[in-house]
Amino acid sequence: MPALDSYDAVIVGGGHNGLVAAAYLARAGQSVLVLERLAATGGAAVSTRPFAGVDARLSRYSYLVSLLPSKIVRDLGLDFAVRKRDVSSYTPTVRDGRATGLLVGGESTRESFAALTGSDREYRAWQRFYGMTRQVAERVFPTLTEPLPDRAELRGRIGDEEAWRTLFEEPIGIAVEKNFTDDLVRGVVLTDALIGTFADAHDLSLIQNRCFLYHVVGGGTGDWDVPVGGMGALTDALARAAREAGAEIRVDHEATRIETDGTRAEVTVRSPEAEHVVAARRVLVNASPQALAALLGEEPPAPAEGAQLKVNMLLTRLPRLRDRSVDPRRAFAGTFHIAEGYGQLAAAHREAAAGRLPTTPPSEIYCHSLTDPSILGPDLAASGHQTLTLFGLHAPARLFAADNAAARAELLKATLAALDAHLDEPITDCLASDANGEPCIEAKTPLDLERELRLPGGHIFHRDLSFPYATGETGRWGVETAHANVLLCGAGAVRGGGVSGVPGHNAAMAALGR
Repeated sequence: MPALDSYDAVIVGGGHNGLVAAAYLARAGQSVLVLERLAATGGAAVSTRPFAGVDARLSRYSYLVSLLPSKIVRDLGLDFAVRKRDVSSYTPTVRDGRATGLLVGGESTRESFAALTGSDREYRAWQRFYGMTRQVAERVFPTLTEPLPDRAELRGRIGDEEAWRTLFEEPIGIAVEKNFTDDLVRGVVLTDALIGTFADAHDLSLIQNRCFLYHVVGGGTGDWDVPVGGMGALTDALARAAREAGAEIRVDHEATRIETDGTRAEVTVRSPEAEHVVAARRVLVNASPQALAALLGEEPPAPAEGAQLKVNMLLTRLPRLRDRSVDPRRAFAGTFHIAEGYGQLAAAHREAAAGRLPTTPPSEIYCHSLTDPSILGPDLAASGHQTLTLFGLHAPARLFAADNAAARAELLKATLAALDAHLDEPITDCLASDANGEPCIEAKTPLDLERELRLPGGHIFHRDLSFPYATGETGRWGVETAHANVLLCGAGAVRGGGVSGVPGHNAAMAALGR
């Protein structure tokens, strides 16, 4: 039998976490092979031109950055930048028959709260509540790239019993209802607990708390930033860093099996040319826990279920708003909330849990090109074109199982109608057309994401998020498996989820024995 190609580390999956791990290991002097099933690296963190003949590079799947530590950017010398958004969010509503809304961002925030609620109370509560989350973020975020603390250690590090109870022990709905009285304000707070997570505000599993925590700790501030050049700029920079450090990256190469005795592993690889086997001292798997189990021939974990609708659009111009007090360029500069009042979110969850598409689907939009016009070709930018990315909530995969295409079309129609309720013109009137005369809009359900990216059940975090502390099932870094030389470096690791690079970093540290 011919000798196998042998490496210190084989990394299965060339998404952003796999590339982070490859760059760290190669910089440490290890021989590294990255195997990517698709024709390009990046996974869900890519920039593509989804509309025929149109020079607009959209972050097609993942689209904002909050959890990527600057430590990783510095350590790997990444040529990558993000920009802050001037506005955090705008949430339109109707009060006493009048179109209005809540604008959070800059000096106008307090005035906007007062205009919406008639007093300063909700603004003061907002300041107190997010002052608390900011303090937690400052203390939790640095731990994400350290060995996994246990529960007591993390609690002590936070050093605030009220904050600990609010975020780690009680359903987040209790804190939302205790601190805020206005239904719209409550909804704006709750949305961070529901992005990519199908849950009620009072779910006793605290899955919504875990989601909320990861959405408010990023960078130690909770800020969500726009990647300059789109999300693909990050993964392109990571691939360059890995290659320059000596890692070998093979696209169109799919790992189909891993065999290991705990000290040495063999990975079966399928390529366009043939099937072959490579050997490694360690294997790092940048894929879901379900995919890891399949590669090892083991029993898979419990099924995961995604719960979102992702919509990409290109507009000839931003739409006019019914709330004439806000410039559309301000309203869409941050997160534009649609049908995300507290009661609306609860109603949509009840409908979806009962097996029905929400009548008024909650969603949120942001306009990448307002902050970073570089994703548009010069002609599009000069003529005022803009991109919109919409992320719909409470759309579990089960609702699409019978007829994915029909359910997708129905939900998209209802979602756009919910947006139109706050516009002075239909959003479809603003859509650009592609080279074939078709409107520039695409929608992805959880089943679409499962098919295209192999996200289990379309779950954007690979599985339900975990609190960032050790339990009896976790190892030192939260990436360990039952096999000493096989590590999980994807979003399904403890402290995974989102575009962070944290599982890739932590798997590399575990592999290096740090």
